[in-house]
Amino acid sequence: MEKKSLVPGVILIAIGLLFLATNLNLVWIDWYDIWSEFWSLWPLALVAGGVLFWLGWLKNRSEYGLLMPGTILLVYGLLFWYCMEFGWWHMGEDRLWALFIMAPGLGFLAMYALGKQDKGFLVPAIILIGLGVIFMGGSYFWEIFWPVVFILVGVWLLMKGRKKSDENVAGGTTSVDVK
Repeated sequence: MEKKSLVPGVILIAIGLLFLATNLNLVWIDWYDIWSEFWSLWPLALVAGGVLFWLGWLKNRSEYGLLMPGTILLVYGLLFWYCMEFGWWHMGEDRLWALFIMAPGLGFLAMYALGKQDKGFLVPAIILIGLGVIFMGGSYFWEIFWPVVFILVGVWLLMKGRKKSDENVAGGTTSVDVK
């Protein structure tokens, strides 16, 4: 007997005996409860896939491309697990759907931080994470966002103007009208 067929053969015989015993009413198994419990764990398969990608990167750190699918699978798996556990209404009401935009951004950020320090990874990371944060914030976010943007731009303009005037004073240059 080949060892390759031993384990699958024993597993199939055990499953067949279990089904036969259930059909003959020798044992009672609530397949619906088993299936519903199993079904509630499907997001963990995504998490496991993400962890495998990250472990692949840990094994060979030059393969930083594994960080993108690993991060996306981890974020989506945790998001789906959370919604399965606490209710899918969180996806809309708490704006968790924005994590679909943020997950690739987090993947780009991981590739930038842990892999090649290429700005080609940083720019989409900032854009996608920023958009996700904006969408997650909702209308309350916009009530605060624009005033803060105006304040920051104003401070930047003041600092820029101050820096130029300090350079002119330090350099001894003055503006004189010559006719």
